[in-house]
Amino acid sequence: MLRVSKLYVYPIKSLGGISLQEAMVAERGLLYDRRWMLIDAHHRFLSQRQQPRMALIQVHLTDDGLHVTHQGVRPLHIPFTQVYEQAETVAIWDDTCTAMLAPPMYHRWFSHVLGIECRLVYMPESTRRAVDPRYAPPGHIASFADAYPFLMIGQASLDDLNSRLETPLPINRFRPNIVFTGGQPYEEDRMGGFRIGPIRFHGVKLCARCVITTIDQQFGERGKEPLKTLATYRSKNNKTLFGQNLIHQGTGMIRVGDAITVEYMHDDDRFVVF
Repeated sequence: MLRVSKLYVYPIKSLGGISLQEAMVAERGLLYDRRWMLIDAHHRFLSQRQQPRMALIQVHLTDDGLHVTHQGVRPLHIPFTQVYEQAETVAIWDDTCTAMLAPPMYHRWFSHVLGIECRLVYMPESTRRAVDPRYAPPGHIASFADAYPFLMIGQASLDDLNSRLETPLPINRFRPNIVFTGGQPYEEDRMGGFRIGPIRFHGVKLCARCVITTIDQQFGERGKEPLKTLATYRSKNNKTLFGQNLIHQGTGMIRVGDAITVEYMHDDDRFVVF
């Protein structure tokens, strides 16, 4: 039996994640997931790839907004009802889309904490950022996530990786939305269609991993693992793969403990890693 064991959202892209017992699946993915983002002076997204210290900024959900903390700095509160008046075209990888600039007080807080000029933006409902049409049918949209609404990883896959590492790593290195128990290592690679509660999910693309997986999320320090080890057995077409990107149909609540009912498995080569 496959069951959801962990759920995570990352309200501000590349900052600390939040573990949840239940989460609402909305059109763009889990509610609040990556709806805010930091951009640089050139309107491009910032992430831990360039700024590992972003891992040290923690975000918490409250009844009325986001509570953002960093050691030694007064906490920042971002209300869900915050009014965003100025539009800005922002870039995430090869995509551009319209975001709304937060008031200057938020820019100053993040710029002070990170020691660089940056600004906070929000994705409004009117922005429709399509997922990559090479891997998903038309009509699916994403938030400020790298490419897709969800990332799923099996606990068995992490356990197998950790058995190969000198020092085991926590799941937060991989920033998934959904973690599940049961099944075999890397079973998620070939999961095509499946259901969790009222939602039908589709696996569309294996996730190519980057240097963020090498950043200790507690200390913001970069190392060599797990990419060094993953590259020895999880590489294909010059990419190191771990986890499956998902799209979905429907909205509703999913919960830790929910059963995962697999409807079909992929059999084409791009979902097979040797």
